[in-house]
Amino acid sequence: MLRLSVAVLTALATVGLVPTASTAATYVVGHSRVARAATQTVGNGSPSSCTSAAVVRAVARGGLVRFDCGPRPVTIKMRRTAKVVNTSPSVVIDGGGRVTLSGMGRRRILYQNTCDPQQTWTTSHCDDQATPRLTLRNLTLARGSSTGQRYDGGGGGAVFVRGGQLKIVGSTFLGNRCDRRGPDLGGGAVRVLDQYRDRPVQVVGSTFKNGRCSNGAALSSIGVSWRIQDSTFLANRALGRGANPARPGTPGGGSGGAIYLDGNRFTLSLIRTTMRGNVAREGGGAVFFVSNDRTGTMLVRRSRLIRNPSRGFETQGLPGIFFLGARRPRIVKSVLR
Repeated sequence: MLRLSVAVLTALATVGLVPTASTAATYVVGHSRVARAATQTVGNGSPSSCTSAAVVRAVARGGLVRFDCGPRPVTIKMRRTAKVVNTSPSVVIDGGGRVTLSGMGRRRILYQNTCDPQQTWTTSHCDDQATPRLTLRNLTLARGSSTGQRYDGGGGGAVFVRGGQLKIVGSTFLGNRCDRRGPDLGGGAVRVLDQYRDRPVQVVGSTFKNGRCSNGAALSSIGVSWRIQDSTFLANRALGRGANPARPGTPGGGSGGAIYLDGNRFTLSLIRTTMRGNVAREGGGAVFFVSNDRTGTMLVRRSRLIRNPSRGFETQGLPGIFFLGARRPRIVKSVLR
């Protein structure tokens, strides 16, 4: 079997040299293995050929999704949400650094849910499926909105994932939204429920900016671990009021300006990551982390968390963080102020 690294694959694609189907090549991209025969191409070289319908079809077919929209950056206005089919072993969406998928402030952009009764279940226990493996790479997702979408708790203005595995590499999330009020509802950009064998969601070299949601205006999950490295969170805002559980007379929410994590045993690692100018109306201007059974742990290594105000409450000595877990977060060579 021929295996190509991401760097080699990118170099070959740049000069137009890729293995043919007759080689039976397999690309290994992060944790996503994609047969050459499964490659989908959106567009035929012109911006007008890169349509919402073409994206929806390509994502449903699965495999490696690439774009041929011409040499300049292009924004594709998504008129429908692209849904990952549960029978797809993997879906890798590679924007090549030039493609923006826009929800136009009207709809969620991407959806994967192994427990959705309207989609095929591939096992009897939908919460712990190894596939689909969804990778977002060199892609911008902008102005997604899940407002009013309350199935499975809502959230995930740009991306909603339940089950399988998710990885985000070199991607940018701009101005995504979910409902502005409600407890335990979050993920202006990304909402995740369940991952295969509790493996962490991987976020590498990505940016989350200007998200808005009741909680977790960038990222939110329940019982899911995250490993976030070389990434940036800027000017995200948790807009709810009343926290969780909601105080009497309030709609609830307002915690985790950038990140809102709840559940039992899970972990959060922030490595070489910057969080700046994120705001929570209630707790955790940068991060809200509550492990209900006090088994969860958090690591901050070589990161900078600066000016992330918590308007209501935060953990003493941890600016911008509200934390309940197994022990105090481990802070290594980092700046919190």
